Amino acid sequence: MDEEGYLYLTDRKANMIISGGVNIYPQETENVLTLHPKVMDAAVFGIPHEDFGEEVKAVVQPVNMKDAGPDFETELLSYCRQNLSKIKCPKSIDFQETLPRTPTGKLLKRFLKEQYLKSA
Repeated sequence: MDEEGYLYLTDRKANMIISGGVNIYPQETENVLTLHPKVMDAAVFGIPHEDFGEEVKAVVQPVNMKDAGPDFETELLSYCRQNLSKIKCPKSIDFQETLPRTPTGKLLKRFLKEQYLKSA
């Protein structure tokens, strides 16, 4: 909070996604995704995009892995568009049975992001 009473929400700079010159904090998108009743956990990070620098990517752990697939991806993308500005919505969503976490529960997004950087 600054001296004028304005509250600033921040995330680690390393987690920030810069897409087309816009700063996107992935925590907001993760919060929305995890509010969906069929989502257990979510990780959001930036992956390379030729024109915009980065684009928003989500990896979701569904409550039931049987839900994973193109129809569920479409449902979640629509859900994000209803609850976030377009720039903060993932361009695509992948599904994993579990997301990597430390024993204390910290989400290890860097492991997920590294998978996508290797394939880019």
